[in-house]
Amino acid sequence: MKLADLEIFTVENPPPGWGGRYFIFVKVTTACGVVGIGEVYAAAVGPAAMEPVIRDVFERHMEGESPANIELMFRRAYSSGFTQRPDPTVIGAFSGLEMACWDIRGKALDQPVHALIGGRINDRVRSYTYLYPLPHHDLIDFWANAEMAAECASEMVDLGFTAVKFDPAGPYTIRGGHQPSMYDIELSARFCGQVRAAVGSRADLLFGTHGQFTTSGAIRLGRRLEAFDPLWFEEPVPPDNPDEFARVAAAVRIPVATGERLATKSEFAAILKTGGTSIVQPALGRAGGILETKKIAAIAEVFNAQVAPHLYAGPVEWAANVQLAASIPNLLMVETIQTGGEFHRRLIGDTLQWDSGFIRVPEEPGLGIEFDEALARDHPYEGTNLHLEMQEAPCIYDRPNAFTGGAPPRR
Repeated sequence: MKLADLEIFTVENPPPGWGGRYFIFVKVTTACGVVGIGEVYAAAVGPAAMEPVIRDVFERHMEGESPANIELMFRRAYSSGFTQRPDPTVIGAFSGLEMACWDIRGKALDQPVHALIGGRINDRVRSYTYLYPLPHHDLIDFWANAEMAAECASEMVDLGFTAVKFDPAGPYTIRGGHQPSMYDIELSARFCGQVRAAVGSRADLLFGTHGQFTTSGAIRLGRRLEAFDPLWFEEPVPPDNPDEFARVAAAVRIPVATGERLATKSEFAAILKTGGTSIVQPALGRAGGILETKKIAAIAEVFNAQVAPHLYAGPVEWAANVQLAASIPNLLMVETIQTGGEFHRRLIGDTLQWDSGFIRVPEEPGLGIEFDEALARDHPYEGTNLHLEMQEAPCIYDRPNAFTGGAPPRR
């Protein structure tokens, strides 16, 4: 069995767009006609640039190879251009192609992917969601409104979620770490207080920050939030300095989580060695794929850390997360777009079953999904924006910070 053909689908995510502006799916076909689907989560360049990268990685390192030779193909991509270090764009391209190889292998062997990477230790997978606006909420005002967040949290917990995430402490700026404004600190405390009051002890609070603070600024904010007992303080400082994560972790009595912007075991090992995190959040479409993330989970296990795979992408990465989650003993939970996301679920034939806060581990071959190629082709992304974007303006201190970066929701 040899890898023979590649097709790329860059799919626009319809309004309101939870999960990003677009998704990049890859369809890999063997010479004997077995098809595998994967998803690339690499956001540093736009689709017009990313699609040729994906093709180059496939043609240079994978075409004509057996889909079983994951290690060999990974080492080719990881070493490409005499680098032997994680290039997030190249590794992102490989990650999606690697998922497709596992999908092929599972289908060829009539086994789910988790059965091929150690077997199933978890029969169902705990999931969490961001707090997204309810139908009657204003799509713009929601993000800085603690009352709306608390109302949404109560509804999500009533559905069965045992953890909810929110990140009111903007802005997310290209300028690196900054001190949070007093407004942002107090807004964050108000969010935590009102969400905690709404859900009580029925659910964990997950506080996101996307790496925008200086070390001392993160400590100031983290200490303000300790009274509300969040389960994690996510990516409190920029992801490029593991030592500073360790300083935050030592100073704040909230577990530090990180990993959505890290790639390969080398970057995860570096931060685990410093003591900078006790919860790792690899994005399988960026971290190196399923096998590499299985290794990341094993390294985390050695450091007594848990794994909570990240998802701000499409449903194929979600499916890969579930397959990995089924096979690792140190799973905490996986991220989910609401209860799966209406458009997300349609793209995979509604094959993943979310049930009262948990995801049932599929037993079907491969990733256990049925990718709807026609639906994907009907929603091409033709824009030039990136999947997510940070703002250029700095934090302001004399009035509220209105976060307009990322992938702003469309009314």
